[in-house]
Amino acid sequence: MDHTKPGHSGRGVQLTAFRVVQEALTNTLKHAGPGTTAEVTLTVEDELLRVRIADTGSLARRPATAHRPDSGHGLVGIRQRAALYGGTVTLGPRTDGRGWIVDVLLELSAPATSGETAP
Repeated sequence: MDHTKPGHSGRGVQLTAFRVVQEALTNTLKHAGPGTTAEVTLTVEDELLRVRIADTGSLARRPATAHRPDSGHGLVGIRQRAALYGGTVTLGPRTDGRGWIVDVLLELSAPATSGETAP
């Protein structure tokens, strides 16, 4: 596979996207409450991969500090993984008040800044 063509992502970006989804869904299971649904979308916009996980869970069950950048090991891990690929992370309550969202943008052409792939 040629990872230099637009629309192709390297193994590190792919693994990072997988781990972001895994962590976000783990948090949904852990904090969102019974009857919660989650939607995962992956889209490519120019040279960016957008990984978006939105759930319908109760905000009352979320830790009060969950929206802080330094809260929770999983959220810190999401931010660290995204940073390896020039990414940005937006997370917190959905604007419609019906759950939580994790929205990550990763640069498809960015080499990992540490020289390694993200765990």
